[in-house]
Amino acid sequence: MTTLDLPLEINLEAVHLTDEQFYQLCIHNPEMAIEQNAQGVLIVMPPVGGESGNQEMELGTDLALWNRQSQLGVVFSSSTVFQLPIGSKRSPDAAWIERSRWEALTPEQRRKFPPIAPDFVMEVRSSTDSLELLQAKMQEYMASGVRLGWLFDPKGQQVEIYRPGAEAEVRSLPTQLSGETVLPGFSLNVALFT
Repeated sequence: MTTLDLPLEINLEAVHLTDEQFYQLCIHNPEMAIEQNAQGVLIVMPPVGGESGNQEMELGTDLALWNRQSQLGVVFSSSTVFQLPIGSKRSPDAAWIERSRWEALTPEQRRKFPPIAPDFVMEVRSSTDSLELLQAKMQEYMASGVRLGWLFDPKGQQVEIYRPGAEAEVRSLPTQLSGETVLPGFSLNVALFT
């Protein structure tokens, strides 16, 4: 792995980009996947390869199909940046927000980077991702009010399940996952990475 394969971190703590400045930076650089952690560090993510892109899409499709049936919320792709309450701006590989929470946002808030923590997030570790950085990202989600999170690690053949106020539960793959009370009726048989 070369340094070009890893996320590029740019420390802008002293600059203090406003939400609008961050939005404009992203809009004017659409070829770059840019996030910002709670400390103000910009993270430029490299593109994922074919296997990771396929895994993200398959898992996101299962979530979208469940939501289409249940009509309980709104599903988001990995291109969506959320402005989290703790100050970070993150793009999960897939996310879901309960419908009434989404509809409480103004049209302008929904059009730009929504200032809301999703109820559910999913991350898939690609070959360019550091597990430790993804785990820190999952902790940011939990600190922001996310109610359920799944971090898939194909390389380690495991999934970490995040819930508020609890240690991450680690399961070996393949496994059966439940959306619990957050995604009622959503069940996922994860054999995708085997």
